[in-house]
Amino acid sequence: MLTWKDVINFAVNGNPTPDRRVEKSEAEWKAQLTPEQYRITREKGTERPHSGELCSIYDAGKYNCVCCGTPLFDSTIKFSSGTGWPSFTQPIKENAIKYEKDTSYGMVRVEVMCNTCDGHLGHVFPDGPEPSGLRYCINSESMTLEKELANDN
Repeated sequence: MLTWKDVINFAVNGNPTPDRRVEKSEAEWKAQLTPEQYRITREKGTERPHSGELCSIYDAGKYNCVCCGTPLFDSTIKFSSGTGWPSFTQPIKENAIKYEKDTSYGMVRVEVMCNTCDGHLGHVFPDGPEPSGLRYCINSESMTLEKELANDN
């Protein structure tokens, strides 16, 4: 389980190696993504709070990167933070997320990106629920929900 100390270590000393890399030109990203997905994932934008369709969905499944399809978060670790963005306590795998120090807007935060394609996801904060204490605050537009199929037994 990742902790805030691990997050800071990755942001300062380097990130875990991803399972694979996806790199495309800006023209290829623009052709693949909606304008809003492009603005958020490729230009480090943010959607308005409470505007994303994934904020209030708690269906079972995996949240994948909208850019490259990499699994990022599992629905079992999603929680209602009241912040207006989907929130998670842990990534699906330690090497799914890339961490970088973000000093924009006069704040010091830790930006989180897809470690496979460098798509901007949001930020992580040390004010989440136990046991990890982490809150991954993620833009809905940066993910797709791959719902689990119900067993018909």
